[in-house]
Amino acid sequence: MSMLMGLGIMLITFVAMEGVAWAMHKYVLHGFLWFLHKSHHTHHKHTFEWNDLFFAYYGTLAMLFFVFGSEPIDYRFWIGAGITLYGVAYFLIHDVFIHRRIRLFGKTSNVYLKALNMAHKVHHKYEARDGSESYGMLWVAPKYFRAAYAILHKRQQGEQTWRNTPSKS
Repeated sequence: MSMLMGLGIMLITFVAMEGVAWAMHKYVLHGFLWFLHKSHHTHHKHTFEWNDLFFAYYGTLAMLFFVFGSEPIDYRFWIGAGITLYGVAYFLIHDVFIHRRIRLFGKTSNVYLKALNMAHKVHHKYEARDGSESYGMLWVAPKYFRAAYAILHKRQQGEQTWRNTPSKS
């Protein structure tokens, strides 16, 4: 298998994982595994939550693809790489950027990141199993883009007005 084909499989897997994550979140986490995911929808002071066990599931899945696809390297290896890449993106976007489990990022002026953050906040608006929306991680509904753009545009206009206001001396 060529490196280019392997990278293509990895990229396709990464993109497909958004659909897998959306379906798992909506039908499994907000379904029969709500008793674990509920910890993510309640306010608490501890570092870890029961919901973090899902990292172990996807990590084990990726590891199995790596193990069974590495001698010789075949498509399964690249599927494992795509799952791993999605896991890294999930950690950085969901846990670090949105939930600030590690304080690396400040407020953003990027429309996509602002929309992503808004959609996730709407998802967490309800602490109950039902009533949530926006189950994906990377895909954001257009209504959140429009809202984020409006907020950021208004903020920029306010900054420009403030800077252009003559000072009273």
